[in-house]
Amino acid sequence: MDRDRIKGRKKELEGEAQQKWGEAKDEARDSWEDVKDRAEDVAGEAEDRRDERDEDEDRVGSSAR
Repeated sequence: MDRDRIKGRKKELEGEAQQKWGEAKDEARDSWEDVKDRAEDVAGEAEDRRDERDEDEDRVGSSAR
């Protein structure tokens, strides 16, 4: 009888460990996606600023001619 209880408890612990591992992986994936999204946002903002700067330079250059 004790063996059955020990085996059952072992299975429970294995299941809990698998669940925790899955949760940790999901959380890591979500965090990674958040970082990627923010990096894309920053890159887009930088590109927008560069485009605005180039447009300003074009206006200044064309009015000076």
